[in-house]
Amino acid sequence: MPIWDMSLEELETYRPDVPEPDGFDAFWDATLAEAREHDLALRLAPVDSGLTAVTTQDVTFAGFGGHPVKGWLHRPATAAPDEPLPAVVQFQGYGGGRGLPHEFVLWALAGYAHFVMDTRGQGSSWSVGDTPDPVGSPPSHPGFMTRGIEDPHDHYYRRVYTDAARAVEAVRAAPGVDAGRVAVVGGSQGGALAIAAGALVPDVVGVMTDVPFLCHIRRGVEQASEDPFAEVSRYLQIHRAERERAFATLSHFDGIHFSRRGRAPALFSVGLADTICPPSTVYAAYNAYAGPKEIRVYHDNDHEGGGSAHQVEQLRWLRAALER
Repeated sequence: MPIWDMSLEELETYRPDVPEPDGFDAFWDATLAEAREHDLALRLAPVDSGLTAVTTQDVTFAGFGGHPVKGWLHRPATAAPDEPLPAVVQFQGYGGGRGLPHEFVLWALAGYAHFVMDTRGQGSSWSVGDTPDPVGSPPSHPGFMTRGIEDPHDHYYRRVYTDAARAVEAVRAAPGVDAGRVAVVGGSQGGALAIAAGALVPDVVGVMTDVPFLCHIRRGVEQASEDPFAEVSRYLQIHRAERERAFATLSHFDGIHFSRRGRAPALFSVGLADTICPPSTVYAAYNAYAGPKEIRVYHDNDHEGGGSAHQVEQLRWLRAALER
């Protein structure tokens, strides 16, 4: 794939002026306070995944609005049930759910407690999901980007970002987890959730975000020809007078603003040929990130980024971060 967005030299110094919405911190403080009025209602039940090297529990916890959110909690079978392990919370890409119990077990095989959060209302594109989104919305384009786009309080991602923060809290409350050593990881949409969770729950030990979506959202909508950013473009083709209100809503979920509040060590990745999450949107968030940070650049890759090769980088990076 050709490099189509900016040269690497331009990307490394790209720091766009992306204004924050008024009251950004108050918006999220109030959102989390509202969610925390509900008990976590954490429930764990063993399941038989068919694997012998990993044990798995079916998890339910209360996310946004107290709504039940599902997940899998994996552990290496060699660990005692009460042994406090460092944990990795994994968020899924757009359209994907938590999958089947055996699908995402890398971090458990590496010796961690590994929580795979289901994504409300998703899980019908490439991996199965089990968490409905009980909140409706006015007319929206198919997908999730425009659901509740009239008001940030109603937007779909207010609910999902809150779920992500509560997922970290749920994992910390689970038996056999070292609550002081919890990291977050995800790619694309999951990468956006990792950045947000790392800012909303600021004492995580590491943020691993691959080709993150929902960063520099206005540029993503104006540059990307593919979904999910293109969902907003198609919505605005019909709702012509709603352009600025739509971007005002979406700005409450922009990874740049969460990056400015990130303090945990972070590992980013970017594919310079990425046509779904333009490299400039990834670098805008990376360059804004306030904490210690590194980025791995995959020059010839599209939205797959570093793929399994990058997972090797993550395993090494997190081990070193925990040792520090």
